[in-house]
Amino acid sequence: MLMTGLLLAVSVAGTQVVSADSADAYVREIEAWRAARLERLKSPSGWLSLVGLDWLKPGVNTIGSGKDNDIVIAKAPPRLGSIEWNKDSVKLTLNDGSGAQIDGKTSPGAELLGDDHEKPTIVSFGTVSFYRINRGDKVGLRIKDSEAETRSKFLGLDYFPVDPSWRVEAKWVPFDPPQSLGIPNVLGVIEQMPVPGKAVFEHDGKTLELMPVLEAEGATELFYIIADRTSGKQTYGAARFIYSEMPRDGKVVIDFNKAYNPPCAFTPFATCPIAPPENRLSVAIEAGEKKYRGGHN
Repeated sequence: MLMTGLLLAVSVAGTQVVSADSADAYVREIEAWRAARLERLKSPSGWLSLVGLDWLKPGVNTIGSGKDNDIVIAKAPPRLGSIEWNKDSVKLTLNDGSGAQIDGKTSPGAELLGDDHEKPTIVSFGTVSFYRINRGDKVGLRIKDSEAETRSKFLGLDYFPVDPSWRVEAKWVPFDPPQSLGIPNVLGVIEQMPVPGKAVFEHDGKTLELMPVLEAEGATELFYIIADRTSGKQTYGAARFIYSEMPRDGKVVIDFNKAYNPPCAFTPFATCPIAPPENRLSVAIEAGEKKYRGGHN
C-alpha cells in the first residue's frame, strides 16, 4: 500500500511526477530532513538541554546554587552574580571567581541581549548556560545543561510513513494590506503576528485553509502553527510546526511530511505558541512527526 502511494502523482510546482525514481528521491529528501531535525534537537545546546525557566523581578535578582538566591541554578557556584532589570535594561554582574563566561569570554558583566536579537548574550559555566528571553512584559532566563536527562535519556522521534499526497500545492491568497493574527502561547500570552495571506488547498475532497505568520521583519519563510484531528492523540496536542518557502506565481507548497513537534513536546521549560483557531483543521493529517514517547504532555 505504501509503495503504491509513493508511486502516485506528486505535485511539484504544477507538474506531475509519477516515476518510481522520483518517489524514491522524495522519500530520501524527507529522510534527510528528518536526520537534520534530529541532529539539531540532540545538539548540546538543542531543545532537549532545557533544564529551567526563571522569570526576573524588577530590580536586582541574585543567581547561584545557594538556596537563598532569587534564581537558583543547581550547577552554578553558590554566588554566581546578579542581574538587574530596570525598564529596558537587563544587566548581569558576575562575582569575582565565578568562573562564568559571557559569549565565550571572561568578563565582569554585560548588558544581556534577549532572544529577540539575532545573537542573544550567552552566559556559560561548565555544562550549563543561560540567556535572556522576552515574553510580552515578562523577562526571563532560559537555562540549558548539555547533561540534561531529557537529552541523555532521549527516546528518539517517531513519524507517520512518508505520504506524498500530503505535499500539497496550495493557492496563495495574499492579504492587501497584510493582516495580523493573535497567536497564543503556553504562558497565556497572545502575540499579534503579521499574516501576509492564506493558503487554500484541497485534500480528499475537502477545501482547507491555513494562515501562516511571519516570525520577524524580513522573514524569508512562512511559518505555520497547526493542529488537526490527530492532535492530542497520535500527535502533540498544542500544535505542530511547518515552514514553507514564500509563494511563487500564486502558489505555495506545504509539505506536511515535514510537520514537527514544538519544544514544549519535550520539556516543560519552553514557551511555545499554540495553534490558533484559524489553523485547526477538521481532518486527520497522518503525516509528519508523531507525539513524543517520552511522556511530556
